[in-house]
Amino acid sequence: MRALARYIPYTAMDFSSSAFSFWAKSIIVLSVLLTAIASSENAKTVEFNVKPGGVVHSFSEKIKEYECTFTYASQGGTNEQWLMSVGLSDDDQLFSCSVWRPQGKSYLFFTQFKAEIKGAKIEYASAYSQAAGGGLKDVALKEEEFIIGDSTVTHKDGKFRAELSKLTIIGFRRGPPCGLQLEKYGCGGGGAKGPEIFKKQP
Repeated sequence: MRALARYIPYTAMDFSSSAFSFWAKSIIVLSVLLTAIASSENAKTVEFNVKPGGVVHSFSEKIKEYECTFTYASQGGTNEQWLMSVGLSDDDQLFSCSVWRPQGKSYLFFTQFKAEIKGAKIEYASAYSQAAGGGLKDVALKEEEFIIGDSTVTHKDGKFRAELSKLTIIGFRRGPPCGLQLEKYGCGGGGAKGPEIFKKQP
């Protein structure tokens, strides 16, 4: 459960509850499945260069009506090869986007960043100063360093420490995936609705 707590930092729900456990695990498993099979028509992973120099750059990928865009400006050494993975569930309701440096740690200094999705509303997002890879582990940014909105994840002026190696976003087209038979866990009953589990920053 500690892994879940680290993966989903904005919950106000008891991590020991079966409702949270089932619903959160379902989202995480779906997200992994979405991005694990790059050859699927509903998932793809592409490589792009993150370029220093202080100039604002953007990179985007689309699946059907969904789109993920990573916009940034950075300073430092030379170009770094990064990856963007986008995935879509079979029912077209769940969209995921991840942007990261596969070597695990970026040595660029980011002066700004923004990740934006179109076609879905963000229900979970997180940012990391270090990504799992090359023998390294995920190291999440502090909550005060970035802001999560309905469709964007952005750095917070005056708080962001210029370190970024990974961004992860999961969004729903509308509501939680009730087709996964989550009714007894609050999707269709009197319990907490799925999206209410996630608490975005003000």
